[in-house]
Amino acid sequence: MPQPPTTLTDELGIALSNLADSATGVLTPTLRLGVTGLSRAGKTIFITALVHNLLTQGRLPGFAPLADGRFIGARLAEYPDATIPRFAYEQHLATLTGTPPAWPEGTRRISQLRLVLKFQSAKWWAGMTGPATLNLDIVDYPGEWLLDLPLLGLSFAEWSAEALDRARLPGHATEAADFLRTLEGVDVSGDASDVDAERLASTFTTYLRRSREHGALSTLPPGRFLLPGDLEGSPALTFAPLPRPAGATRNGSLYAMLEGRFEAYKAQVVRPFFRDHFARLDRQVVLVDTLRALNAGPEAVNDLETALTAVLACFRQGEANPLLRPFSRRIDRILFAATKADHVHHTSHDRLQAILNRLVANASKRARFAGAATRSLAIAGIRATSEGTIREHGETLPTLVGTPVEGQTLDGAIYDGRTEIALFPGDLPERPDSLFEGGEPVSLNFLRFTPPQKLDRNAAGDPVLPHIRLDQAMDFLIGDWMA
Repeated sequence: MPQPPTTLTDELGIALSNLADSATGVLTPTLRLGVTGLSRAGKTIFITALVHNLLTQGRLPGFAPLADGRFIGARLAEYPDATIPRFAYEQHLATLTGTPPAWPEGTRRISQLRLVLKFQSAKWWAGMTGPATLNLDIVDYPGEWLLDLPLLGLSFAEWSAEALDRARLPGHATEAADFLRTLEGVDVSGDASDVDAERLASTFTTYLRRSREHGALSTLPPGRFLLPGDLEGSPALTFAPLPRPAGATRNGSLYAMLEGRFEAYKAQVVRPFFRDHFARLDRQVVLVDTLRALNAGPEAVNDLETALTAVLACFRQGEANPLLRPFSRRIDRILFAATKADHVHHTSHDRLQAILNRLVANASKRARFAGAATRSLAIAGIRATSEGTIREHGETLPTLVGTPVEGQTLDGAIYDGRTEIALFPGDLPERPDSLFEGGEPVSLNFLRFTPPQKLDRNAAGDPVLPHIRLDQAMDFLIGDWMA
């Protein structure tokens, strides 16, 4: 799928926004980092951990500016756009380090945060110019909104055909039953009716929610149906896919009304998001909850691949031209990160990374062809488990040690949120392609664990957040700007 089509007005708006960014950063360069991912991929955790480690100079041996002794420090700064909500870093950190610790709520709206980083450049002239400064702007937005971007390249008829074909697949029979039954009871060529539109939109939204619960991702657009915010109940969110009527579409028909609302959704909701935020990024992190899809089975894995490929085709990617950067930004580095690497033993991390590489192979190839650098990592922004071994039937098994979230169940046991356990998580397949060939679901003992119950403190008394490869992720994303 090509990048979303833009109008001359869109391009002018993007250029003016980029020019305004450049004007505010005449003395201090600004790097805009987008953090995205599908629902429950761990965006809030990743950003909180990244910001905290920069502010406290955490344990980051793979982050070259800090490892080389060139990183002087970081501070939070006022974000220049007062109309964008601020990422609630302090509240999220308090939740993670509280008594008892808990995971903060996931992303429900767009938010941004600015960090000012001070460092000593490694370049030969650095001794004459003194310390350098970089503004790091972090842009966070819901994964559901990400899935809307491909809609910009689709007509109502095309989107409807795709959505209805998926809804009628055998694997979606239970989730889509109510919506398909409601659809059979309406005349798409008949007179437009708000009652019919609301009934269809309601049952379609229920179908989307049920699909998300069972691991389906490409079925989720329109994303604002799941996270409507201040648009809840508006006509822009009151539509559903319809079969195309035979012959010409009659003005005043139900089909014409919902087609108009679909186009309004793209024009008034999706396009401004793309123009004002998404098209102004320099670097992109794509967080992928690979393990959740694996645990749901081959259909969910294939669905995840479909969703990622469609979404990543929307990125404005390619090598950045310094002369054109004041007017036109390009994403020149993309990090693909398989999150929750702490939910499998470290001996499976290479396999988890290989599976991620297979999931994003098409998107990664397209990005590299356009001139963008890509990398894949298995990470945990905050590590919730440690590792150990157990003896079972005369065999030594690698285990995870952690505290399951209250209410989690496994083999008949219900956990109370306070008891630490040792768990053999299972093995990932050696050959990633086997997951896409209709084989049996991966047998993982998959539990959600609480944040670490006890944290070390640094010399200043700040909590030290354990992680897996967060330092390598940071070095890839911003290390070259601090060289």
